[in-house]
Amino acid sequence: MLPRAQRARGELVLSVKQARGRSRISDLRVGGSLKALFPQTRETALQAVFLNTAGGITGGDRFTLNARAEAGAHLVMTSQAAERIYRAQPGETGRMMTRLDVAGGARLDWLPQETIVFDQARLQRRIDVSLAPDARFLAVEPLLLGRLAMGERVKTAHLEDQWRIRRGDRLIFADNLRLSGPIEDILARPGVAPGCRAIATLIFAAPDADLKLAPLRAALGQAGAASLVRPGLLFARAIAPDGFDLRRNLIPAIEVLSGTSLPRTWTI
Repeated sequence: MLPRAQRARGELVLSVKQARGRSRISDLRVGGSLKALFPQTRETALQAVFLNTAGGITGGDRFTLNARAEAGAHLVMTSQAAERIYRAQPGETGRMMTRLDVAGGARLDWLPQETIVFDQARLQRRIDVSLAPDARFLAVEPLLLGRLAMGERVKTAHLEDQWRIRRGDRLIFADNLRLSGPIEDILARPGVAPGCRAIATLIFAAPDADLKLAPLRAALGQAGAASLVRPGLLFARAIAPDGFDLRRNLIPAIEVLSGTSLPRTWTI
C-alpha cells in the first residue's frame, strides 16, 4: 500500500452546451489522476469517458467529479474500465464525491462500468444530482464484491453509497446503501443478495418515466425489480452471481431507458 503522502487525488469539471445541433464542451478542467476522453461518435450527444490513472482507489484517496448538461444539451458519461477499490490501511477511507447538474431541456446519462471491491477495502461515495423541471436523468451503478472468475473473496469491507436527487428545490430521491463488516454473511441474508456478489442500482428521472416501467421490468426479468417510486422517477435494483451475468442483464434494461445503444466501453 502507498504511504500517506502518496495518496491519489483527482478532480474533473465538465460542462456541455448545445450548439449547431450537437452537444459540445463548454468548460473542462482536470487535475490529478482523474482524466477524460471524448470519443468520436455519430450521436448528437457528447460522450465523455473518464478514467483514473492511479489504477484504483484505496484508503485516503480523494476524488471529485462535477458535470453539467446546459440547456438542451445531452451528456453521456461512462468510465474507460471498471474502478477498483483496494485494501485500505486501518482508519483510512477512500472518498468519491460526484455532483451532476441537468438544466432545462437537457439530458444526462451516468453510465460508469462496474466498481470492483476487494477484501478490506473502505469507500465512501456520494452522488448529488440537481434537475430542472423538464430535465432527464439516467443512472446505473454496478457493484462487484469480488470476481467469481478470479476466485476472489471479500471477507470484510466497508462501503457507503449515498444518492440525493433534487428537481428544482425539492428532494425527490434519497438512498443510502451501507455494507460493512463480514460481506459474505451480509450478502447471504434473506432479502439482500443470497448467492450473489454483483449488485446494480438503476435510476431514471423524466416527466414520462412511468411509460418505461413495464418495459424495464420485462428487460430485467427475474434478475431484478423496478418500481415507480413517485411520478417521474423509476428505481430498480438487480443482482447476479457474478459480473458477467449482471452486465448481460443490465444492458437491455439500460437500453430500454436510454432509447439508444450503450457506449462501446460496455461491450461484452
